[in-house]
Parts: sequence; C-alpha cells; structure tokens
Amino acid sequence: MAAALPRAHAVADQNAADEAAVQGKILNKPEKMEAFRDQALGMFIHWSLDSQIGTVISHSLVGADENYARRFFEDLPKSFNPTKYDPTEWASLAKLCGFKYAVFTNKHHSGFCMFPTKTTDFSIANTPYSKDITKMYADAFRAAGLGMGFYFSPDDFWLLHKQGIPISRYKAGGDPKVLPTKNPDLMKHNLAQIEELYTRYGAVDYLFIDGEADGIRDLVWKLQPDTLVTRGAIATPEQKLPDKEVPGPWEACFTLGTQWQFKPTNEKYKSGTDLINMLIETRAKGGNLLLNVGPEPSGVIPFEQERIIRELGLWLFINGEAIYKVRPWHVIRENDVWFTRSAEQPDTVYAFLTNQGEWLRGKRKSFVLKTLKATEATQISVLGHDGKILEYSPKADPSPKFSQKADGLHLDIMLAQRIYNNSLWANPVVVKLTAMEPVGP
Repeated sequence: MAAALPRAHAVADQNAADEAAVQGKILNKPEKMEAFRDQALGMFIHWSLDSQIGTVISHSLVGADENYARRFFEDLPKSFNPTKYDPTEWASLAKLCGFKYAVFTNKHHSGFCMFPTKTTDFSIANTPYSKDITKMYADAFRAAGLGMGFYFSPDDFWLLHKQGIPISRYKAGGDPKVLPTKNPDLMKHNLAQIEELYTRYGAVDYLFIDGEADGIRDLVWKLQPDTLVTRGAIATPEQKLPDKEVPGPWEACFTLGTQWQFKPTNEKYKSGTDLINMLIETRAKGGNLLLNVGPEPSGVIPFEQERIIRELGLWLFINGEAIYKVRPWHVIRENDVWFTRSAEQPDTVYAFLTNQGEWLRGKRKSFVLKTLKATEATQISVLGHDGKILEYSPKADPSPKFSQKADGLHLDIMLAQRIYNNSLWANPVVVKLTAMEPVGP
C-alpha cells in the first residue's frame, strides 16, 4: 500500500519537535498524549485571505516584488468577504465522516489573523466580513463534541515587511532575524497574539506551531496546561509516512490534493481509496492522520473535497472500530493485509484486507496469515455485517470462517453487505479476530 500512495517532499524537517524532545521540554500531559492516540483522524483547515486568488497559502510572498507585497497586504483584505462561511456545517461534515478533532489556521505565515487582534490591522476585523471567524469555528466544533485545535505560525511576513527584513522562512545560512528568538519585536508580537487566542476562546485542545516553538509553547502551557502541542512537541511528518511504527503519539499531515489552501484550477485530488489506505497505514504504525481541507474564499468546502471525505466517512461508518482506540499489533502488515489491535482488549486484532480490487458481493476470498495464531476462544467477524444473511440468497452461508493450520491462520471471507447498488466494493474489508496470539518476534 505504501508504494501506491503519493509521496511529496516534506516541507519541514521536524524543526522544533525533535529539538523539544532532545532538550526534554515536552510538557504535554501524559494522559492527554494517550487520549490523543485514540482520536485517529483530525481535520486540518487551511484558509486565509489569499484563497481569493487561489495561490499557495502565504508562501507567494517569499521573493515577491514590492508591488505584489503591497497589494497582498493592502488590497486583499478589502475584498475578503466569506459570506457563506458556516462552521456548523463544517463541524457536521467532520463529525459525520469520522473526524474526531480539527485544527484551524488562525494565523499562517503571511501574518493575516483570522481573529480580531490589537497587534495588527492585518486581520479579519479589517475586512468587509469583519466577524470573528475564529470564535465561530471554536464554538461550532466544540458544540459538535469535536476536539478544537489552533494552528499558529510564529513566522509573520507582514511584520517582517514592516521591519524592512526580506520575507523568508528560515533555512541554515539565511537571515536569522526571521526567527522570533532572533527578533525581539517578532517574539513580542507572537506572544501577544497567543495570549489573545488563549484567553478569549475557552479551552483549546490542540496547538500546531508551524515554526520555531521556543517561548510560544511555554506560554501556551502556562495559560492552558491541558493544551496538547502537536508540531513543536511531537513528531508531525508532512506529506509522508514513516517507514515503520513510531513509539508514542505522532501525527501525519496530508493534503487532499497538491496544495493546502484552495486551488481552483490545475488541482489533482487523491481518491477516497487513497485516503482510506493512508489512514490504515498511519494507524497500523501508531499515528494519527491530520487530513486537510481548503475552503473556497466564500467559506464553503469545495464539492470535490467534500465528496472524497464522504467516501472516507462511509468506510469509517462501517469500520471505525478498527481505527479508533487502537494500537499497533506486533507486526504492521503481511503483504496487503495490515493490522491494528484494540487498546482495551490487546488480543483483539483487526486485519485490513487491502488492494483486493472490486470485490463482488457474495464472492469469497481466501487469505493465509503467519504472524498471528488463533486460540480455542477465537471468534471471527467482518465489521459491518452479522455474517448471517446474504440479501436475496436465503440459502447462502455468508459467515466468515477461519482455521489454524501448520502453515498459518487461514481466513475464508465473503463480502456479504451491499454497500453500493452495483454490489461492487473497491475499499478494504476489515476482519475482526478475538483472543489472538502473536507469532514471531
């Protein structure tokens, strides 16, 4: 499965996450970290004023000429008016489709704040819309019972431009004054914004610090000790998955297409099957998946993105038991069969039968697994189906079967549930096996 998934170059080198781990500065509460591992799936939301022109979020300012920068900072706020923004609909979609939390871009690298602030005029308060988008988001996702997270960039191109410092993100050999720890005014600016975010909007469950985290995460933990800092304190690989299981909590961040923010043309999206396979691989390796949407400038999640998410939601409606509150099995996979185990019942194993092509309802397939062994108490089921009835075939036996033999555990599985009208299902089937024993190292 891993080879079939698109792999883009990582944008970041884990910046502050690894540094924090080395220096022992991680102050995320252990119980919050463990609970985070149960969540499995989060919705990343990249949205800012440059969604109006469909460009990469913020980064088009790097190396831009003065005319472009001036129009970005002065003109784009004058036309940003997302009159169709309804975070209650966002939250309803997220909850229906199996997301357990969300992370919203309160301030990206451009410095534009999606909340009213005393630190700058470059904010939502000085647009035709003028409403507090952050408050509306926080209230809607909290009301839906979902975890509510913020994204914050310590980089601030608006302030750098005001200071006369060439706009850039830091790379070795570059101007260190783009970093808050090397730019006292930038640090003061950021800390004032963090204080606003952490004193106005109630409890913030998660914070994703996309840049140098020193100083910022410390204030966050001082203001709200229960906040779990993801990037800036734990591993958050971007647009790639690790080769093997990663101990402890971690979170992979992926776009639906090629761009984080709304891209109206020249975009190519992953399929629903890609997303499902990506989620399976992430969970088999012990991580969470933070999957991004990029709303249109009007505030609506594009239809192309919504329908892909709904395919993922359908699959999770059937198979969510194997995704939430699970941990890695002693092996990640056997060929196209991936594994998780229940966090509460460690001998309950879920086997994900991937890359099976279009599986016709009523047809059986056989599998042999060598890294787990049945016991006298083992029971088998296919998630979503009771194993008793095949529609319109009263004499058929759709029950899943297993037998333990010298060469391994043999599975005989029928796809019996009609999920699509044409009785074909192209996404992974999940087999639940209880009272299992590991085989091998």
